[in-house]
Amino acid sequence: MNAVEFRDIGKTYQSRRVLESISFVIRPETFTVLFGPPGCGKTIVLRLLTGFEEPTEGLIMIRGEDVTKVTPAQRNIGYVPQSFALYPHYRVYDNIAYPLRLMGTSKPESDREVRRVAEMLHIDHLLQKKPDQLSGGEKQRVALARGIAKRTDIYAFDDPLSGLDYKLREQLFDDLRKLQEELRATFVYTTSDPLEAMMMAAELVVLDAGHVIETGQLEQVYAMPKHVRTMALLGFPQTNLLKGVLESRGTEIWCLTPLFDFPVQLTAPATAGQTVAVTIRPQDLVVNPEEMSGSAEFHAKIVLREDLGGELVLYLDACGLQILSVIRHDDAHLIADENVNVAVMRESIVVYSPELGQSIGRGAV
Repeated sequence: MNAVEFRDIGKTYQSRRVLESISFVIRPETFTVLFGPPGCGKTIVLRLLTGFEEPTEGLIMIRGEDVTKVTPAQRNIGYVPQSFALYPHYRVYDNIAYPLRLMGTSKPESDREVRRVAEMLHIDHLLQKKPDQLSGGEKQRVALARGIAKRTDIYAFDDPLSGLDYKLREQLFDDLRKLQEELRATFVYTTSDPLEAMMMAAELVVLDAGHVIETGQLEQVYAMPKHVRTMALLGFPQTNLLKGVLESRGTEIWCLTPLFDFPVQLTAPATAGQTVAVTIRPQDLVVNPEEMSGSAEFHAKIVLREDLGGELVLYLDACGLQILSVIRHDDAHLIADENVNVAVMRESIVVYSPELGQSIGRGAV
């Protein structure tokens, strides 16, 4: 039985369509991330899940039961909003205990739950303080504690770490993953940050412009995206995108791009003369390679270097196109205005239909 299932859910505000017939499932005891750009519909999906919004059409199943018309309280889902939303006149203890009191939890049980989650999130020493005495990270931990104080098997998190600096977010990433494993619960988490999605997710639901475009385990979705927008959105820095045209050469199909030609192993029907989108992750480009069998190669000039600490991002000019490459810091001797050779293994190149956005093949070995 799935923890959550959306069946053909649509949502319209007045005349504005914000979700278009979306369907997906979330398995029990998984850390599932709803990922997509700002405005794609992630928060609306989460509000539909928790019951704060009703769909215009479709069916929402939770724990195998139809809850489409069921109130938030009856759905038994823990919820952590994007903002801290702490009561300034309450102590940390009372902020965490407040939703338990609303549920009619007895005082002894409420006390046990508050202290349990405070210890799990390492804020048990803050229980007697008020929010104005806390740092941003401490406030966020209190907000998380309040959301998970309710004992349940499903928790929803609406991009709760977006307002924090990255170092603090990294620590909370670890805490949330450990928390999910300790609780053995289903975590549903929204973010528009690709690095955050890849650090947090076991499974992904990728949204774009009100549609679910892809779902699956993180490793599978990242390695072989079925949709060109997934390839473009999931990864840092941004994926290189080229225009290509398919050509028949004897028994083979080749793709012609402004930088190089390569044979294509088709996984979907395609025809000679068809225009395609060609994608290459920056991490798959090798600058000044030694001999690489089965690669596609081109020449470029380094325009700019961006130092990320352990890695360098090179901005390359290749036939007037901007191409990004990520290299090891060991190759820091490469400088701006230097001419370089660039190669990519052909099987790392993915080809998509620009009309449907669906993958139709990859470079043939």
